[in-house]
Amino acid sequence: MSKIKGKWALVTGASSGLGVDFATILAEHGCNVVLVARREDRLKALADTLEDQHKVETRVIAMDLGTSTAARALYEKTKAEGLEIDVLINNAGFGIHADFMETEWERTAQMLQLNLTTLTELTYLYTKDMLARDFGFNLLVSSIGGFQPTPSYAAYAATKSYVLDFGEALAHELRNTNVGVTVLAPGGTRTEFMDVAGQEISGIVNLAMMESRRCANIGIKAMLKKKPSVVPGLLNKIATFSVRLAPRRIVPAIAGFVMK
Repeated sequence: MSKIKGKWALVTGASSGLGVDFATILAEHGCNVVLVARREDRLKALADTLEDQHKVETRVIAMDLGTSTAARALYEKTKAEGLEIDVLINNAGFGIHADFMETEWERTAQMLQLNLTTLTELTYLYTKDMLARDFGFNLLVSSIGGFQPTPSYAAYAATKSYVLDFGEALAHELRNTNVGVTVLAPGGTRTEFMDVAGQEISGIVNLAMMESRRCANIGIKAMLKKKPSVVPGLLNKIATFSVRLAPRRIVPAIAGFVMK
């Protein structure tokens, strides 16, 4: 029997891509799921599918997590409904494929709020409850972009570097508890991410693209084993290892060439 069977999970960014696959895999484990994203119609369709196919309970919460009050509002809503969240999947986020100075500040600020502040506050609020119950799992979605400075994704890659460092440090802080923290750092994944970011998929990027379901499954398995972090896929592992060996001054040029 799965250790999360009958528990409640909360998945942000649950209307597409990795979020859908995270929610589906959790439901396959018998875990009830709170689905959070902006697009309510997609969330309701997914909720119906999960309930019909896996006989789990679901809740749909349609909201924009890219605001300063969103994390607290979401937490208070789940508390008001009496839901004990034992699994938190911090998946919501987006990138902007453009030079930093060519991007409107309002768009960048929204990304920073979602990718950094909301993620961190949700982690704090729900992990505090997990520690009180002495049980829980956190999965934070970073990116292999977080392993190096990346021109054309300068601010986005920096947010993912934060998520990677924050998650691994928190995992160490909680190592003697029954609450796990795992960072998933995918490379290119077949989701809507690049469409939203405004990037065409090049030959180099396309070569390393991973199916969303496979990536999500690797993340969930690592989370349940309470691994501090995981990079899915051999090519991605090689890429992140190689960055550590390369002279720091040439890394941005290489990353910029790959992602242009």
